[in-house]
Amino acid sequence: MITILVVDDHPVFLEGVAASLSRVSDFTVVGVAATGEDAVSMGETLRPDIVLMDLNLPGISGVEATRRLTAVDSGPRVLALTMVDDDETVLAALRAGAAGYILKGSSGEEIAAATRTAASGGAVFGAGIAARILASAAGRKPAARDGSLTDRERDVLAMIAEGSSNAQIARTLGLSLKTVQNYVSRVLDKLQVTDRTQAAIRAHEGRARSPGSSAGHGGSAAPGRDLHS
Repeated sequence: MITILVVDDHPVFLEGVAASLSRVSDFTVVGVAATGEDAVSMGETLRPDIVLMDLNLPGISGVEATRRLTAVDSGPRVLALTMVDDDETVLAALRAGAAGYILKGSSGEEIAAATRTAASGGAVFGAGIAARILASAAGRKPAARDGSLTDRERDVLAMIAEGSSNAQIARTLGLSLKTVQNYVSRVLDKLQVTDRTQAAIRAHEGRARSPGSSAGHGGSAAPGRDLHS
């Protein structure tokens, strides 16, 4: 059973998402919160598996609430809910430890699927948003030095940035799952990051500086040395 805390300051949206998820057989909504402070307090008390976090909250922001929750060992996975009004805020949420993000306009089925992905150690990048994230990332943070990556490792990194799972990478590149896991491990080591989400951010930021670059979308990633997605 996946336990969920839903956080949003719009009552109708909050109640609608909570009710929709409550109808899913393998989900239990353990609480709802309307402020960042309540999100942190309830997250620490209820210890849900997943927190669906609105980024624009009264009091402390959803980004700061995410940072506080994910800073705790064995803390919940956080999946940001966003209208994509502020792309820099979405990127800040990922840097704060969010496992991914989804658009508030997503269907109940899409939110449920994203929740399962995050609970299983992955993260979701909302379709259609990657190009905007690339634009907001450009010039704001030094790109990772990836000159030490081999051509195959760059192929793997590119697919991580597009949201491919290890199984998808293995099928596309004609490699065994174990070989892909080894490549992912080496990529994380060389980029000096600890998870696939941060590797994807680094890859996106690097592309934002490359002439003629284009963006992928979709996604799975995972904080906590995620090599097996």
